[in-house]
Amino acid sequence: MLRCLHVFSPNEWLVKPREVRQQFYAELLSGVKLAWPILFGLLGIIVALGIVIGWREGWTLLDAVYFAFVSGLTIGYGDLVPKQPLSRVLAIVIGLTGVLLVGLIVAIGVRALERASKLPLEEQ
Repeated sequence: MLRCLHVFSPNEWLVKPREVRQQFYAELLSGVKLAWPILFGLLGIIVALGIVIGWREGWTLLDAVYFAFVSGLTIGYGDLVPKQPLSRVLAIVIGLTGVLLVGLIVAIGVRALERASKLPLEEQ
């Protein structure tokens, strides 16, 4: 059976984009409020491990924190490279922790978008 999609004109929209956007931001803030201890815990682990690596490698504090976030976000420019074996292992832990952090942030955003788009039409 062949079905045709109905394309709504702007006058026929049932959902107002501004209200969905406002609901999305409210849900996003709610998700961040719920997960903030985990978010800041993961950020703390990344920064702490970066400082340890920087101390072991003889880097400045700024370079150590920079390395931690570049590695944690899996960007990896390669301008700072740990040479010692323990530092390399800690860099792997930073990378894995960064993947968890990004995954949690994305999950919060997806859930907020899902909740904002599934509201009854009376609320939107």
